[in-house]
Amino acid sequence: MDHERDQLFARLERLIPSVHMDRRDFLKSIGKGAFLALIWTITQPLPGTKVFAMPRYLSYPFRLGVASGDPLPDGCILWTRLAPVPLKGGGMSTYDIPVRWEVAEDDQFQRVIRKGETTARATLGHSVHVDVRGLRPGREYFYRFKSGSDISAVGRTKTAPHKGDPTRRINLAYASCQQYEHGYYTAYQHMSREDLDVVLHLGDYIYEYGPEKYLASSGNVRRHNSPEVKSLGDYRNRYAQYRMDPDLQAAHAAFPWIVVWDDHEVDNNYAGSHPEHDQSPTAFLRRRAAAYQAYYEHMPMRLSTLPQGPQMKIYRRFTFGDLVEFNMLDTRQYRDNQVGSSKWSQMEEESLNPQRTMLGEVQENWLMKGLFQSKARWNVLAQQVFFSRLDKRRGGDHYRNMDAWDGYVASQHRLIQRFSELKNVNPIILTGDVHSNWACDLKTDYNYSRSPVVGSEFVGTSITSEGDGFDMKPYYLKLLANNDHVHFFNGQRGYVRCQITPEYWQTDYRILPYVSKPGAPIVTRESFVVEYGRPGIQKG
Repeated sequence: MDHERDQLFARLERLIPSVHMDRRDFLKSIGKGAFLALIWTITQPLPGTKVFAMPRYLSYPFRLGVASGDPLPDGCILWTRLAPVPLKGGGMSTYDIPVRWEVAEDDQFQRVIRKGETTARATLGHSVHVDVRGLRPGREYFYRFKSGSDISAVGRTKTAPHKGDPTRRINLAYASCQQYEHGYYTAYQHMSREDLDVVLHLGDYIYEYGPEKYLASSGNVRRHNSPEVKSLGDYRNRYAQYRMDPDLQAAHAAFPWIVVWDDHEVDNNYAGSHPEHDQSPTAFLRRRAAAYQAYYEHMPMRLSTLPQGPQMKIYRRFTFGDLVEFNMLDTRQYRDNQVGSSKWSQMEEESLNPQRTMLGEVQENWLMKGLFQSKARWNVLAQQVFFSRLDKRRGGDHYRNMDAWDGYVASQHRLIQRFSELKNVNPIILTGDVHSNWACDLKTDYNYSRSPVVGSEFVGTSITSEGDGFDMKPYYLKLLANNDHVHFFNGQRGYVRCQITPEYWQTDYRILPYVSKPGAPIVTRESFVVEYGRPGIQKG
């Protein structure tokens, strides 16, 4: 709440320059009712903004679908974006547009329990983010939007159980890395038919490359709609291209999503203010600001995450009853730059520097405090890059991924130490990024095979990135033999499904034989279980 008030006050100062009250005095004096009034004020059109009250569209304005996200026990965010011409900036005027919304207990909207009107603002790409409250915990709801005479598709969402309430089961799926050119989103078609409470997306929702600049091993089967994206308009069009996919729309409409980014939402392998290559710091920060704004415009996220220039706070926490707490992490915005001459390098003195950070001091302290205070039976770190050690050997030399936690050893060790100190935390790390499935034990000392296990990491493959993929190759058999804490590898496409109960955590790796053409079937390639209070992965 304090963070949201600070953001709202900053925006109020810009709206009303004559306000010079000391911020501390202002925050002390404002009550709940006035705070809610401020929220309403800031989400309304700015003074002097033109509002088109009765829009008429030449084409259907809800072509990017609907979504919900960031579920709480009493509400969630409802999202859409008005875009009758999606690939040409949306095809909207500079007017702000009123949009009506409804929430019902049934998909026929016979029992509407919440409704209202919000504004699709031109400055935010005519996106809509409705923070619905007053709902009941752990319940299914349906929602839709209306603008002019047009009505959106119907979405289904679900609120979280009330924090601390006994919760018997949560079903989730998580996904990442959906390079549009590399395949069809058949995985999302299957995901939309699962029985899930929530979906986590761990990054690389879009890819920034121009056409044919990133080739899949099985060949590209679709084509990006522009050269490499760098401006706000470019990013908006790229998101529109991805969001027009009907399978992705179906998965968004079926469940609430909780999202975080990785690198390709901005620029491959960027680290903090450091781009991959060939960009000045100033130009890159302008690009990052455009990318962050486009990300907010296309995700079901709260006003508290609204970017301020090239900064956007997306790390946040969600608690589902007494069962599980999700710590959604940002491993891109605050990290130090990578070391080494290439992505896979031998360890250098700088990579061991205790001052190097993956999360940044503020986010790391937030995470450590949250783990210490958590009362949930399972504590999840939902994040982007490989956390466990992964040692690649070439002759007598050892190589590590400098873009992953292995390149930020001090940060990695501090978290492992916290896991070993805290009892009954039951840490589970969910990871994306590497376009393959892995299951790993987290150990206090990877150099010692009998070192205590303190948690588990489940790495999920890509939705499409790198094309059809493969199940196993001799190289990976050797890699597993050299990393005895790694129990499983698979290089095919799909997503990961998890069932969480008070007694166990089950992870199912759901894979497709191909993505280079539509219609692939889905199977569970492998399942693993972690028992409550007994760290370590077991075959399911």
